[in-house]
Amino acid sequence: MFGQRLRAAGILGSMGTVGDALDNAMAESFFATLQVELLDRRRWDTRNQLAQAIFEWIEVFYNPVRRHSALDYHSPVTYRQRHHTAPAAVA
Repeated sequence: MFGQRLRAAGILGSMGTVGDALDNAMAESFFATLQVELLDRRRWDTRNQLAQAIFEWIEVFYNPVRRHSALDYHSPVTYRQRHHTAPAAVA
């Protein structure tokens, strides 16, 4: 369904097909969440309005606030802070 909406809007998606050996469950989950939590809730008059809405949803809500089961129920920002900013080991 998401792929159909992309095509209807004249946008070419870069995701693989069902059953691909190199599929990405995290990416598929992201796009499913984007569709349910943002795209299915309203329509936009212009592509610029849609692009702004997607940007705000990702940068204001999804990354800093929304918790993810795959990240031990942390937001992506919190998870990155906890796991990628550890002090360097002293030699």
